Amino acid sequence: MTIHAGAPLVAGMEKKSEIDLFGASALTAFALLLAFNQVVIKITNGGIQPVFFAALRSFGALFCLYLWLRWRGIAIRFPEGAIFPGIVTGIFFSIEFLFLFIALDHTTVARSGIIFYSMPVWLALAGHIVIPDDRLTPVKALGLVIALGGVAWALLGRSPETGGSLFGDLAALIAAMGWAGLTVMTKGSGLKQARPEMQLLIQLMVSGPLLLLAAFFFGPFIRDLAPVHLAGLGFQIVIVVTAGYVFWLWLLSIYPASGVASFSFLSPVFSVILGRALLKETISPDIIVSLVLVAVGITLVNRPRRRRQVPQNV
Repeated sequence: MTIHAGAPLVAGMEKKSEIDLFGASALTAFALLLAFNQVVIKITNGGIQPVFFAALRSFGALFCLYLWLRWRGIAIRFPEGAIFPGIVTGIFFSIEFLFLFIALDHTTVARSGIIFYSMPVWLALAGHIVIPDDRLTPVKALGLVIALGGVAWALLGRSPETGGSLFGDLAALIAAMGWAGLTVMTKGSGLKQARPEMQLLIQLMVSGPLLLLAAFFFGPFIRDLAPVHLAGLGFQIVIVVTAGYVFWLWLLSIYPASGVASFSFLSPVFSVILGRALLKETISPDIIVSLVLVAVGITLVNRPRRRRQVPQNV
């Protein structure tokens, strides 16, 4: 999902120039939520076909977001020139979650987390190519190379005891690229003038029908359905997409975007930890090497530019 900072959502809450203790704690908690999200998807896939699951999530989140907009008194309105790029971002959104949900049906949370949360790397590469004011600096280029090495290590350096499949890993990679494409499209089009709620709204409106249509090509909609799978679906709709989005939006309205982005390296770290702790996944040296390379690369890619100090005449 793509979100841009705006006015603070909470009256009286002032913008901050740097991440404070509360902001660091909140961003760490959000990174943990994103990692736990992958565990929930993998478990829920056991009862609901992954692509159908993704479609249900989009429709459910669309309904919850509509209720949120009504409660906040926010009119559903798109600026001129935002509809077409909004539809395109909705297609990228569909690609992102179609392949992420499929990936978690075939590979481990640890492997998927490392590869999927390499998204800032693909965003930096795409931004360098298509966005004139988003060029790679030497430090970001170094981070790009290091993180790409980590992704390659994850794809090629697999060991039998870690589980997962190359197909699942590649699906996670395509999902990460879909996420990056969505972000680039938003930053480089008229959609960036739309309210963040409208950006998510159109992504959900487009992705719901597309994912439902795609679900017909992936087998029966229902597998071995149990209450835990319905709970997982509800968690995805209410906590991850709706409440998680609003919380993320609130954080971006208070803290600088570069500071918020600097915490993105935590999600793959937490994915590996939760995969081991909750699903008993085997963590091999290959996984650790991949994780370290990707985390270091993401940190360098998100490093803000240093502004030159201009001496003032006295």
